Parts: sequence; C-alpha cells; structure tokens
Amino acid sequence: MYADIVLFVFMCLTAGHADHHHQPCHSHNMSGLMNVLSLKGEIRAVGTFTYDSVGQKLRFQSNESHPTNTSIALDLLMFFEEGIFYEIDSKNQSCERKKLQMTSHPLDIPDNAKFVGTVTSGSSSIEGEGLKLNTWGGKLKKMKDGVDGSYSMSVTMGCLPVNTFYFTETTSFLFSTYDVDLEIKDPDLLVVPSFCRGKPLEDTPEGTVNSFLHEFM
Repeated sequence: MYADIVLFVFMCLTAGHADHHHQPCHSHNMSGLMNVLSLKGEIRAVGTFTYDSVGQKLRFQSNESHPTNTSIALDLLMFFEEGIFYEIDSKNQSCERKKLQMTSHPLDIPDNAKFVGTVTSGSSSIEGEGLKLNTWGGKLKKMKDGVDGSYSMSVTMGCLPVNTFYFTETTSFLFSTYDVDLEIKDPDLLVVPSFCRGKPLEDTPEGTVNSFLHEFM
C-alpha cells in the first residue's frame, strides 16, 4: 500500500505542465465522508464532515462504531476565520476551546498554492473510466518548532477535493473524501453546542501547534 501511495504522489507531482496563470479555486459547501490514513498504513480516522466554504467552518466526527488499533476518536468544530476550534465530547457534555496556530485543512486550496499539473485517475482514453484532477502543492509553516512540511492536493475540475497528502520529516498523512454532497445537510453541526458556550480559551503550551492536521498525529 505504501508503494502505491508513493507512486500516486509521484504521478501527481509530475503530471501535466505547470501553468503559472492558474489561480487556486475554492471549494463548495459540502457534506460527506472522510478517511485519514498515515503513510505507514495506519487508519487514523474515518468519519463524517460538514464544511461551510463561505464561513470557513468545519465539523468532523469520527465513526466510533468501527474503531481500529490505530484510530482516534474525534469530534472537532473548526472556525478557521476566527482562528479557534473546539474539541467536543458530546457523551460527557464537555469540550475544550483552543487557538489555531495553523489554518490549513484538506478541503480548501490555500491562496498561495502552486499549480502542479493535471492528471487523469483511471483511463483518459475510455469514456466514463477516468477522473480528471488538478493538483496543487505548497509548503506548510509551523508544523512544529523548526520543522515545516509540504502538501499536495488533488481536486476535480469543479474544485471538489479528492485527496490531500501532508508530508513532514516525521509523519505523513493522506486525507480522502468520498460520498460527497454539495450542501450542508445539518447546519446545526456548525453551531457551538450549548455546553461549550462561554468556555475560556485554553492556554497553548510552548512549542505546541494546534491545527486540524495535528489532531490526527
């Protein structure tokens, strides 16, 4: 599996011809499923997501009915514009409110991303058997003290995110979306739960970086 992933990344990074006139697109409102896999082959999380592209809000809830030895239980409500997020525990009616140090996430292409090229997943010569993808890449700052990272995002021609790879010196992850609907099915998921309102902002320990990506590390 690891070799297949590395090969796919190589294909994405070498596909097509970089066009400096391309501008990053921005994704739609979405609801769907998300899978998070480490490049060691560990399943970190499988769950549902709801994304407000205008308000820059994201809710991710992992599916705890099918846990694995390497998966983690998460319920996250991210407010990227405000630079804060909530770690929610609905079972115990508790939560923590924290500051975001990095706002990058796998559902929207950063404004400073570089266009890498276009690739067809599947077959480009057989009708209905291929999916054309644009690939974008760039650097990630503030991964942790002294360590930056990089990313590679593949989106459809309509800017629907399909796969996002994050690479660091110590760990790498693949975020994949599927069964996506271009709507917010339940707007209440993007509202702070009543038991979280008024929570003070947690102190961030020195050297700690809070981000959507770091929650899966």
